[in-house]
Amino acid sequence: MDRSANRSRRLVVALLLNIALVAVQVAAGLRAHSMGLLADAGHNLTDAAGIALALLAVRWAMRPRSPEHSFGYHRGTILAALVNAATIGAVTVVIVIESVRRLVHPVQVHGGIVIIVAALALVLDALAAIVLRRDVSDLNMRAATLHMAGDALASLAVLAAGVALVVYPSAAWADPASSLVVSVLIVIEAWSLLRSAVGILLESSPPDVDLDTLESAMRSVEGVAEVHDLHVWSLSSEVRALSAHVVVSGHPSLEEAHCVGEHVKSSVSDQFAIAHATVELECEPCVEPGTDPCLIESSGVPVAHAHH
Repeated sequence: MDRSANRSRRLVVALLLNIALVAVQVAAGLRAHSMGLLADAGHNLTDAAGIALALLAVRWAMRPRSPEHSFGYHRGTILAALVNAATIGAVTVVIVIESVRRLVHPVQVHGGIVIIVAALALVLDALAAIVLRRDVSDLNMRAATLHMAGDALASLAVLAAGVALVVYPSAAWADPASSLVVSVLIVIEAWSLLRSAVGILLESSPPDVDLDTLESAMRSVEGVAEVHDLHVWSLSSEVRALSAHVVVSGHPSLEEAHCVGEHVKSSVSDQFAIAHATVELECEPCVEPGTDPCLIESSGVPVAHAHH
């Protein structure tokens, strides 16, 4: 709860910085006829909406679980990251189109105004990114940080374009060119974020968890004879879940089998950061040799279990 509250405070700070910055950039961009400043303002406006969405997701995830949502609301942060990544991509496409138009039909840009506002934007964007960057392991916070870091790079490129325009007033292409360069960098990062969010929503195994290594760690627990029907997935960037069938060796008592199960849970929690583990204990394997315990028919009935 304290971590979520801390994230909320930092998101509020970043949101307020962005709202103020957008107003300044739009006014200056219109006065200076700068596509770079207006593009940066567009990113910051998207950032404000994205950060507001991230803030909503953090507070949503703090809600207690209910009978309708037995795992809680952890996926809210992933949905927010997914929407943010898609929004970044969409806005960047619009900026690229307008930048290309400006390259074809150059517009005289006031370099001095561009330099002043871009420098201010660079400082504020960098400050917001620093405020948010401590939780980049969380996809929701990573999305918000990506917004800020992307805009800091955009401001740097616009600043460079402003300097070029002051030194070479005829270099009208520098302003839209700066937007194109930054747009490419942002789209690459947005694609990476989108892939991570989709992977979690599809309940893929966490990329840093090798199932063979995980299974070996479970088998190494004293009293474990076999592990099958192993599944591991992420509820959010920080909350992982696991389910598995564990065959205990010998014929232990209920209390002894329970101890084996607790040791298995402790082992996966410590080594693989599994927050929620469901272990079904068995005295004999419930699947036939050569069958796939993870195979599920369209009806939802496990094929291997349908014979029992």
